[in-house]
This record gives sequence, C-alpha cells and structure tokens, in this order.
Amino acid sequence: MVKFIATIAVSALAVFGGVATGPAWAGEVTVVGAKASPLPDGTYRFDVTLRHADAGWSHYADNWEILGPDGRLLARRVLVHPHEHEQPFTRSLSRVKIPAGITKVRIRGHDKVHKYGGKEFEITLPRR
Repeated sequence: MVKFIATIAVSALAVFGGVATGPAWAGEVTVVGAKASPLPDGTYRFDVTLRHADAGWSHYADNWEILGPDGRLLARRVLVHPHEHEQPFTRSLSRVKIPAGITKVRIRGHDKVHKYGGKEFEITLPRR
C-alpha cells in the first residue's frame, strides 16, 4: 500500500509539478508515414510525415533522414522552424539518389532535444 501511494505521489509530481511543462516533454519524433516516388531522371522524391509535440524554437523536429540498409546516410531534409500548430506534418525532398541495388530505406526523425530515437519507418522503393 505504501509503495502504491508513493507511486501515485511521484506520478502526480511529474504531471502537475512542472516537470511535464518543460521543453523535454515534447518527446521524440515519430515518423508516421513515408512515400517514395521515382522521378524521370532516375532519382526519387520522398514525402515524409512526422509527428512531434513541437514546443517552440528550443524543442522541435529539425530534420529527417533517409538511411540505407547498412545505416549509411543517403539524404537529409532540414526543417527550419517549429510546426507547433501543424501536427502531424508532411515535408518532401526530391532528387534523392539511391545507389543501385538498394530496395529498402529507413526514415528517421531528429529533434533539438532528444536527437534520434523515436519511431522510424521502413519503405520499399518502387521500381524505377
């Protein structure tokens, strides 16, 4: 019973005591969807949808990356401002060169506080 009461007290402190109101509360970036479209020049266009509780300029989703199967960075889309009132949001990146033989890529998001670590998204590339 004492352990249960202590757990409730700690939880209440975290929620109502100000811990939950700081910029770290926004959490990590979640990649909720992605689409790859082949372009006539042999490159791809990526449309990526992110969700993040942006909390102003000090804590917002500031980029997303396309990684090859081996973890190598293939492209990065920089986000230059918070999207506090647009969640989830989609941004695109065109003319992404994908090396021959790669059929799947991974998309991951990044934010100013947590860096990487949220839910990633794997996508199978359509044929060119």
